[in-house]
Amino acid sequence: MTSDTRVLAQYLAAALVWGSSFLFMKVALEGLSSPQVALSRLLLGASTLVVVMLVARRPWPRDRRTWGHLTVLGVLLCVVPYLLFAWSGQYLASGLSSIFNATTPLMTAAAVAVLLPVERLAPVQRLGLAVGAVGVVVVVGPWAYVAEAATAAPLPAVLACLGATACYGLGTTYQRRFVVPLRLPPETVAAGQVSAGAVLLTLTSPLVATGPVQLTWPVVLSMLGLGALGTGLAYAWMARIIDAWGPQRASTVTYLTPLVGVLLGIVVLGEQLHWYEPVGGLLVVLGVVVAQRTGPRPGAAVPVTDTATTSTVTTVTAPDQGTDLDARPR
Repeated sequence: MTSDTRVLAQYLAAALVWGSSFLFMKVALEGLSSPQVALSRLLLGASTLVVVMLVARRPWPRDRRTWGHLTVLGVLLCVVPYLLFAWSGQYLASGLSSIFNATTPLMTAAAVAVLLPVERLAPVQRLGLAVGAVGVVVVVGPWAYVAEAATAAPLPAVLACLGATACYGLGTTYQRRFVVPLRLPPETVAAGQVSAGAVLLTLTSPLVATGPVQLTWPVVLSMLGLGALGTGLAYAWMARIIDAWGPQRASTVTYLTPLVGVLLGIVVLGEQLHWYEPVGGLLVVLGVVVAQRTGPRPGAAVPVTDTATTSTVTTVTAPDQGTDLDARPR
């Protein structure tokens, strides 16, 4: 297999794995509670990334300041969104969850514009956010709560998904401001944040991750796919894709993951979407495409402090969204 073919295979594998995340969650919830799903994926992801670190011979952080920043990332990019997505997965179709997850780049652009004033939105990016916002409204389908309330998506679960992607946006912004200047390898950032999240959720597991456990082969295999692949190996794949293709081209995986999620939900789980949900999803993806034309985006030059040297970096957020490339200098 040539180098180009290998990179393409890893790109398609990442799109498939991240697009399957909500299917894996839905199946795993048949035998585990939502906090148990979040805890298991973190433990499996951390274990896989430790192996990646050993194979790649990447250094672990040695100072408390770096671990403090990685712990914040672990909370914003792992613990909270994983809990919210797993909880909402009990009430939403997996395909619908994957559509809401596609709002992550829009949430990131909005958070960067608000919290990093040096990166103001360009007019075309504001247009992209507006189109994406309209798409979210269409996906939710507010008219359905009046006309067909029994089949409308539960609003708390919808808000949980949007809260999760908002955490991704905040986490990415924090990463660009505080972690990018540390110039850590992407594997170190990924392993550090996932491991920190796993430790935090493990410590609270006697309080939150309770309930009976029913391990069947579908549940076990789904957790391996969600944890070892989606929260582990896919990080390494995408790091190599960015090296080969550059961050802008690699970020197009974001457009494939909701398509994979919707198709798998229909084919594997027999889910039925209302007409307005995929239409709204297309508007969300269109908003992402437009918003990424200019302004803050993966690979953009980011001034991190008044005195820091400006470097071109690749920023990422979290495994489900499909732009999971951890910040690093390039």
